[in-house]
Amino acid sequence: MDPSPPKSWSIHTRQEIIARYQILERVGSGAYSDVYRGRRLSDGLIVALKEVHDYQSAFREIETLQMLQDASPNVVAMHEYFWREDEDAVLVLEFLRTDLASVIAAAKKSEKGSLGVGEIKQWMLQILSGVEACHRNWIVHRDLKPGNLLVSDDGVLKIADFGQARTLLQPDNVASDNELQSYEQNDLEEQGYQNLNLEIVSRDEYLRELGEVDTGDAHHDEAEKETNSCMATCTASESDDDPFFKGSSYSYEPEEGGAGGMLTSCVGTRWFRAPELLYGSTNYGLEIDLWSLGCIFAELFTLEPLFPGVSDIDQLSRIFTVLGNLSEDAWPECAKLPDYNTISFGKVESPTGIESRLSHRSADEISMVRGLLCYDPSQRTTANELRQDKYFSEEPLPVPISQLGVPSTKISVDDDSPGRPCEHELDSDLDFAEIGQFKVTSSNSGFSIQFP
Repeated sequence: MDPSPPKSWSIHTRQEIIARYQILERVGSGAYSDVYRGRRLSDGLIVALKEVHDYQSAFREIETLQMLQDASPNVVAMHEYFWREDEDAVLVLEFLRTDLASVIAAAKKSEKGSLGVGEIKQWMLQILSGVEACHRNWIVHRDLKPGNLLVSDDGVLKIADFGQARTLLQPDNVASDNELQSYEQNDLEEQGYQNLNLEIVSRDEYLRELGEVDTGDAHHDEAEKETNSCMATCTASESDDDPFFKGSSYSYEPEEGGAGGMLTSCVGTRWFRAPELLYGSTNYGLEIDLWSLGCIFAELFTLEPLFPGVSDIDQLSRIFTVLGNLSEDAWPECAKLPDYNTISFGKVESPTGIESRLSHRSADEISMVRGLLCYDPSQRTTANELRQDKYFSEEPLPVPISQLGVPSTKISVDDDSPGRPCEHELDSDLDFAEIGQFKVTSSNSGFSIQFP
């Protein structure tokens, strides 16, 4: 029996990868992943090789892309992936040269200085198609923004970067440890997970078997310290007939919070983060993506970010300046948000309204954005509802995809918002210094902070 291949932490030395792909160049890098442009040796197809350094992000992206396979032409396709338990996952994705952020930047620099209404409508329809496919499958993306909406050379937009996505078992609910432990083998097979050898083990047990337990591991976040989450270790069949597990092992950590499938509020990119997340909600649903859509659509109309906050407090302040204070009149359930009674703002007497940020736009366009930027999540217009809106059937009609202007390369876009979720969340000096004076009031339950 041949010995197992040695561990490798570099994509360039992974024999199973370089035997099938020529790695051409690194085209992107982030806190949790590196992306390379590569060529499939069998047919010369150009692909993106995404090496994911975080096991939880890797699982979520693989699971989500498998669930969304063929669900919409506006979701990025995954050809295959490589993942052994002792190495980073490498996803083989279709290669898309640019993104919507670059489209916006190019339009801003163009002689016209704007996008045509027909172009905007076509971009919006493609975004809605992808988001509707996610939500139809109870997948919440949690990091929708122009930079995560990739664009092919022929103008097809595809939602990408599902590393923060979660699959909801039912509205407003995700899998808890107990629910996952109750799954039987046939339950998983009915959902498309075939040839599994399923064993429920704790994360510490799993890492101990690998000899990699490290109490100082940066990947152990606060949620992991507070709960003994479980991991289902699924060993794949070696058969090429199994598209979900091709020659790799698969690890699933379902939890990111406490019992009952609680979510974390520490997701997304600040400029596109819904108010309930900014107030610390851990009980939210698909609607947080709809708020992000409102911010993206507004940016398509103006070519400027709608709420470019420099901190979470500043983000809320910018939202309130336009939409008015978050109150129980606007959303009766808001008082239940974890930080609602801890952080308060002076009353905005005359909010400017969303129309002030969408000058020279039609009433229908303003109404569309307003319908997405509702404080009450249950009142936000869904992606499916928007796809049926009369706005898209009225003149000017959406242009054909082939007529969309697509930059030849990805344009570097200056973005002061954190590129990853909660990058500055623990840096309290940043938030308070940016906002200026504030008032701290003691109470029986702790304290509250009031900002001007």
